[in-house]
Order: sequence, then structure tokens, then C-alpha cells
Amino acid sequence: MTATAPRFGSAPLVRLLLVATVLLGTVFTVLSGTASAHAALTGSTPEDGAVVATAPKDISLTFSEQIAMGDNSIRVLDPDNKRADTGKIRDLSSGGTVAYGIGLHAGLPDGTYIVAWQAVSADSHPISGAFTFSIGAPSKTTAAVPSEEAGGGLVGTLYDIARYISYAGFILLIGGAAFILGCWPRGASVRPLQRLVVQGWLTLTAATLVLLLLRSPYTGSGKLGDAFDLGGLQDVLATKTGAALVSRLLLLGAAALFVAVLFGAYAKRETPQDGEENEEQNKERKDLAFGLAVGGAVVAAGIAGTWALAEHASTGIQTGLAMPVDVLHLLAVATWLGGLTALLVALYRAPSLGNAAVRRFSRVAFVSVVVLAATGLYQSWRQVGSWSALWGTSYGQLLLVKVGLVAVLVGIAWFSRRWTGRLEQRAEAEAEAEAGAEAGAGAGAEAGAEAATGSETGEETETAAATTVVGDRTVVADSERATQLARQRAALATARQKRIRDADPGRIGLRRSVLAEAGVAVVLLAVTTVLTSTEPGRTAEQEAGATGGTAAATAPATEGPLALTLPFDTGGENGKGTVRLTLDPGRSGANAMHIYVDGPDGQALDVPEVKAAFTLTAQKIGPLPIVPEHFASGHWSADAVQIPMPGEWQLQLTIRTSDIDQTTVDKNVKIG
Repeated sequence: MTATAPRFGSAPLVRLLLVATVLLGTVFTVLSGTASAHAALTGSTPEDGAVVATAPKDISLTFSEQIAMGDNSIRVLDPDNKRADTGKIRDLSSGGTVAYGIGLHAGLPDGTYIVAWQAVSADSHPISGAFTFSIGAPSKTTAAVPSEEAGGGLVGTLYDIARYISYAGFILLIGGAAFILGCWPRGASVRPLQRLVVQGWLTLTAATLVLLLLRSPYTGSGKLGDAFDLGGLQDVLATKTGAALVSRLLLLGAAALFVAVLFGAYAKRETPQDGEENEEQNKERKDLAFGLAVGGAVVAAGIAGTWALAEHASTGIQTGLAMPVDVLHLLAVATWLGGLTALLVALYRAPSLGNAAVRRFSRVAFVSVVVLAATGLYQSWRQVGSWSALWGTSYGQLLLVKVGLVAVLVGIAWFSRRWTGRLEQRAEAEAEAEAGAEAGAGAGAEAGAEAATGSETGEETETAAATTVVGDRTVVADSERATQLARQRAALATARQKRIRDADPGRIGLRRSVLAEAGVAVVLLAVTTVLTSTEPGRTAEQEAGATGGTAAATAPATEGPLALTLPFDTGGENGKGTVRLTLDPGRSGANAMHIYVDGPDGQALDVPEVKAAFTLTAQKIGPLPIVPEHFASGHWSADAVQIPMPGEWQLQLTIRTSDIDQTTVDKNVKIG
């Protein structure tokens, strides 16, 4: 709904937003540090690209923070693409160091080995990578990096869908209940609103159960069938994310009790009119409302805390401040967007919605947006960290989209506020007309009394016609008919009330603007879900700096086979020409390489030797030598050229045209 309360003028609103901006700007200046919201591989034994004289007994990997690993999270492949590891992963962590190791088989032959690993960070995000080492001397390898990716495939897609549904359920549950308690208490007895809140509870509960079951394959094998593996589920329960999901289920049990009381005892207590007894009932109703508000706030904060415990807020800098800020952020989103949905349902489905409820929600929405802006600004600084990360990382770009959607929501809310003002003006006009009617009612009091007498006489006649005296008892002759007539009168009254409501242009305009807000909110929720599973900009930029710069890290990967043409000149006789190279499919893993050497006349040039090497300088991997086989005149080829990981690789081509004349040409290529 509206993000600005009707009683707040534009000047106070601007002042408040300026104060919030200044305060958060101070936070920007005072707070400092480095974030590490995603875990990263900080070291290994052997190191990347190392050449060791004898085969090590095991491989160890060191990470920057806690991670979750499955049975196949570390794989070591020999030059023939066979598993060289024992398959048993050991936790080598001690003190503040996070490390895992895996044993190797004895008697491994010389050659180049690939270590591929995958895991899930403490903030629930999947990470993966690969590196090489050699025993004795580097060699050609036919090994292929495993295609399974932590958090990918069908399991990853289902997990992301469940995450989105869980956010939606949380918003409907918390926002709908808050709308009823804080804005429209009579809504507790309105069936459409009851269904909205209950559906939110059911949705969040079901999505949480799905997340709990999918957690094991999401962090490990990637196979959907492993969702029902009790051993994997037991391992999940021992992790921070598993504990958060179980805690959420327990809190949802308490939320079920809250919903039962809200739509049971609270809904049945009607506002008293007068008298000493009514005052006592009114006090009981207020006490019950206060208890529900306090209990509901505690449960809502607890459920929001399960996200803060398991995602971005729980890692990186200032977690002690970031987690409660994240809880406030989630509660503000739920109160605003969930209340907006409840208002939309009330405008379309409820028989009547007072203007006072719209005004109350306007104030609640205003406060929610202010809290949302303040907490969002802090979270943005914490996760992005710099202007370059805002523009140059996926997280920063998604954040800009989210900010744009929020701005659109606030813009539409301005129109909602205008329609709210028109409803208030209409209500004031109706109140004045009603007061005038009451003032003129005294003049016709006597006529009204006579009419009432006549009406009573008619009712007595009708009653007499509908009853029969049997002995000393009076029996209703047609009770079913009387019940049917009562239902028809109620239906007609409801239909008449709906026609009057639907004919109100102010209410129609408010409906449309709130519907537009709800549509934008659905898109906003989708962007937010993607944002929570995206590597924070601050971390992405730091990793880019470690791999040779942001441009190289964020440049799009090569699509399709890699093809390039390079001139060469060895300096000897017939030493000039061009070399054409293709790498198919041109991404990490196994590739097929073809090299064609042409002379100055464009004809195939058969030279004595051609060699190639790939080096990932940023990660200190390589050079990985490749000695292609002579296939035909001027044509060399190599199958299963293994590229361990995507990145900006340096390709070195060495062409020898005689016993003493040779040259090496370099080219940086992006391999996805």
C-alpha cells in the first residue's frame, strides 16, 4: 500500500529520510572491515601446479571459513581419469583453521593429477573449484573434471524454488496477521483473510520441510533420490543450516497456536457497546490483543532469525550487528508486502473495509519502508563494500534492480495515498450527511412511531398466520420457509453492500493501485531470492583482485568453441606463417584441440614441431603442457585437453621450423 501515511506531510517525510540517510552515512564512515561471506580455498597440499618427487599420502584443502561437505566433495583423478583417492574425507580442522583431507592410493604413477572439490559455505551458498599437481613430471591427461556442481542441477533448481516459496509463505503469514492485529481487528472473522494467513503458514511449513530434505543432495551428491537418505538427513541436522530449519519448524508449531487463538477466541470477542459488563469484556479483548501482539512478535522474530542464522548475515564482518539488522529487515518486508496482500484481499473479498483500517495500514507501511531503507542500506554496504562492486558484480547489479523495484513500489504507493485521501473525503461527506439526517429526524418522530405501530401490527398478523395453536402450545407452521427467507435476506443485503462498495470510484482506484503494488512485489520477492543465493559483491571483488582484476573475473565466458589465428616468425628460412587453433567446446573440462600451420601463401606448412601450454597466472596453475600429435600435413591435434577451471588463461604456442629456428607466441584467452 502506501509508503507514506496520510497524516505525514511531505516535508516531515523528507526530513525523516534525510536523517536516516545521514545516520547510515555515519555508519558507512565509522564501520570498516573486510567481508568473507563466501568460503574460499586459501591453500592446499600439494599446492596448485606443484610438481612433487614422490606421491603424497593424502591431499589437504584449507578454507577461509566453515563449509559443508558430502561424501564425494573431493575427488582426485589420475592421468587416465581414474579415481586416485580412497573416497574417505577427513575433517582436519583445528583451532581457527578449517581444513579437510582425503587419502590417496599407494603406488600412484607419475603424471598430472586433477583435484576437483565442491562444498557449501556457512551462508548456504555452493562453491567449487579444481586444481592440478604432478608427480615426477607433468604429463598429458585424459581426466575430466566431474560435471556435478554443488547446488546445481535439478536439486539446485528445486531448492531455489523452495527458498522462494518459503519467503512468500513467511510474508503472507506474518504480514497478514500483523494487518489483522494492527490495522483491522474485525478482519479476524473474515474468511478470505483467515485463508490467506493459514495458507501462508502451510506454505512456509511445507517449503521448510522440502528444504530440509533437499539439503543433503544439495550439498553433496546432487541426486534427488538422496533426499530420503536418513543418514544424509542426520548429517544435515548436525549443521548450522539444518539446526536453523528444524528451529523454524518448531517455531511454526508455536505460530499454529497463535493462528488458532487469533481466529478462534480473538475473532469471537466482539467489541462491547456499553454497560459495566461490556467494559470488562473490552478490557479482556484488549488484553488478549496485547498478548497476541507480543507473542506473535516473538514468534515472527524467531522465524526471521532462522534465515539470519543460516545465510549472509551469519558470516563476514559484524555478525553481531548484521543478524538483528537482518531480522528487522525481514520483518519490515513481511509487514509491508504481507499487509499489502491482506489489504488487497480485503478490498476484493471482504464485505466491508473501513477507511480507518486503510489509514492505519498507511502508517504501518510508512514505518516499514523507513526500517526497510535503513536496514537495507546497512546490508548493502556490508555485502557490496564499494562503488565498483555495485556496478561490476552480479550481486551489485541485482541489488540495483531491487532498489529500482522498491522505488517503483513507492511511486505506485503515492497514487494509493491519493485514493486513500479521496476515501477519507467521501467518508467525511457521508458523516456530514448522516448528521443532517439525524437533525431532521426529530420532526418526523411522531409519524415514525405511527408507522412503527402499523409495522408491528403487520408483523403480528404475519406471525399469527405462520403459527398454529395446538392445545396449550404454539407451533411454527413453516420454520424451514422462515429460515430460507432469512438466508435470502442476508444474501440480498450482502449483494447490495457489495454493489455499493464496488460502485465507489475511490475504492476501485485504490484496488487497482494496490493490485499493481502486489504485482511489483512478486517480482521484487523473486529478485530478493536470487540475491540471497548470489555471492556478495565485496567477496566477489576480493576474489577478482586475487585472480587478476575485476574485469577478468566478471567478463562473460567464451560461448562455443574457441578459435583464433596468430602470426609467427621464427627468423629462419620459411619461418613466417600463421597458426590457427581451435579448442572445442572451449570450456573447463575435456576439450579437443586442433592446430593448423599455414605458410605465407596460405597453403599448409609442415613444420617439425608444434607445442602448446596453458597457464592460469592468477591461480598459479601451470603451465600445463600439451604435445599434439601430427595428424596430417600442417595439422596437429590433441584429444582430451584438460582445462581444470574457467578463467583468463595464457595460451603459449611454440612453433619450430628447423633444428634451430623456433618461436613462441602468446595469447590470453577466456575459457568458461
